[in-house]
Formats: sequence, C-alpha cells, structure tokens
Amino acid sequence: MSGGREDFREILRLVRPGTRVLDIGCGEGVLLEMMAQEKNIDGRGLEISPSGVAACLTRGLAVVQGDADRDLADFPTQAFDYAVLSQTLQAVREPRRVLEELLRIAERAVVSFPNFGHWRVRWALLAGGRMPMTGSLPTPWYETQNIHLCTVGDFVDLCDELGVEIEAAGAMAEGQPVREINPRSFMENLRAESAIFLLSRRTRTDGSTPDDRRPAKRASDDLFG
Repeated sequence: MSGGREDFREILRLVRPGTRVLDIGCGEGVLLEMMAQEKNIDGRGLEISPSGVAACLTRGLAVVQGDADRDLADFPTQAFDYAVLSQTLQAVREPRRVLEELLRIAERAVVSFPNFGHWRVRWALLAGGRMPMTGSLPTPWYETQNIHLCTVGDFVDLCDELGVEIEAAGAMAEGQPVREINPRSFMENLRAESAIFLLSRRTRTDGSTPDDRRPAKRASDDLFG
C-alpha cells in the first residue's frame, strides 16, 4: 500500500513516549510493535481478521478481534492518548461514526487514507472511464475492501461538520517523505496521493482543549519533524 511505510514512520514520530495508544485495524501488528519497541507505549490493538489477531498475539501484543464499526463503542471515554486509524477509514461502513468514536476514546486521533482526489485518479476516470488503480489504490474494484473512498476535501468537510480540530496534515507518496500541506488547498487535493491527519476535539467535555495540559508546540513539529 502506497505511503504505508511513510505512514508508519510519521505515526511513530508523532506518538509521544509512554503514552496510551489504540491501533484500530492493526493488521499483523507491525506498527504497534514498532511503537512499543521505540516509544515504550502502552499499546492495544483492534483487528477484524482472525489471522491478523493471531499474528499480533505471536508478537506478544495486546490485540483483540473486533470490528471498528461496532466495537469502538465498548471502549471507555478518554481511555487513550492516541487512536490510530492507518489506511482503514475507507474500508469501514460508517466513517463518520468511527471518526466520532476515535475522538471520544482518545485525546488525539491519527488518520491516514488514500486521496481519491489525486490527479492520477481523476485522469483515470476522465481519460479511461474506469475505476483507477494507483500506488495508493492498487487493488481492482472487484477485489478491494474500500467502500467509502474520499478526497482530502471531503475529509476536511467532515471534520468541520463534526467540530474536529485539524492540528496538522501531510501528503504522502511512495518513496517520499511526508510533506506538510494546507488540507483546504485545491492544489493539495490534486497533489496528495495519500494523506495523514492529526486531529483533536476543539473543546473537550471538561471545557479544556487538548493542549491545555501540555507545553505549547506546533503539532506539525511532531508530525513532520
């Protein structure tokens, strides 16, 4: 999956040492293991695939089998510092509700997804009249698990609708470092093959904001450092 390793590197750079992290759709646990080894996180995982859960348990990771569409509701409010949804948003049945749940159970969310507004996607549809296959969308339409593809612009609109703060955003492409972007820019919606976002609630239930309890620091210093 294009941007996958770049995605993992940026998430690893973002997450602060010793924090509580829930990795949703954690697959075989590669990212979760990286964060545990390099950042000493208190990590948990949720994975729908039995084989993925088995692989995670073999690695010694605390992972349970579950479906993001149904089972996030079982996690307590503010149980984690970070909720990670890496290249999974487009495969869930209810992206809006899942995004709301991420920011209920965690102080911050890290979300990445393939950008259906990328110029190669648009060109494939315009010139070929076929569902596109690109580095970030490598699977034919009849085999893909993607059911809710979106553009960077679509995702920004959803964040605005839900009152979600975009602390930082970056564009990803295979073999290239993550590039900080203005996600509201029309040109970045064309240029970004995949995107990664650092999100938080604008106001928490106790009236504070996510940065009230930590020193002032640009989020993008963490995400794109």
